[in-house]
Amino acid sequence: MVDGTVERELERDDMRVMRARQREEFGGVNWGAAFFGWLVAVGLSALLVGLLAAMGAAIGLTELSDSEAAGNAGELGIGGAVALLIALAISYSFGGYVAGRMSRFDGARQGMGTWLLGLIVTVILAIAGALLGAEYNVLERLELPSLPVGDSELASGGALALALVVVVTFLAAVTGGKAGEQYHRKVDRAGFVD
Repeated sequence: MVDGTVERELERDDMRVMRARQREEFGGVNWGAAFFGWLVAVGLSALLVGLLAAMGAAIGLTELSDSEAAGNAGELGIGGAVALLIALAISYSFGGYVAGRMSRFDGARQGMGTWLLGLIVTVILAIAGALLGAEYNVLERLELPSLPVGDSELASGGALALALVVVVTFLAAVTGGKAGEQYHRKVDRAGFVD
């Protein structure tokens, strides 16, 4: 019985050494996996936000009169922001999962890579929108109803919402990446079962 325990300890040590060698060779951010994770995050967020918009239209949130909108602006704004935040968190969690699952090591880094690609693309699109100006501003041409809040309140609320989106999507992507990596750990452990 003692020999079996020593043998199992040797197998565990061998597994740790093998995994360390593999990680040294193939660890780090796998940008291909991060790219495909980002594609999943963008696609899923488009679907979820589209569903949220459809549900909002179905229950009549888009048909409020000015007086009704003024009375319900706080609830609609906070509820919509929370729903959008949840949709983005789910999307980036799944994107991080895909990146972590595609890459054998460093699931958290794969999730971070997914999030970082999303951030870079968002910044590039924001810069392009600022440089191209109102000529290509599609939202301005749609004549959407204006919000019944002042510019200063909208700016401070927008800054808070942006900070929440950045933090929550980062945490979701990293957590999803770690979850995706766990599959490979199960496979590694299965190879050393008696």
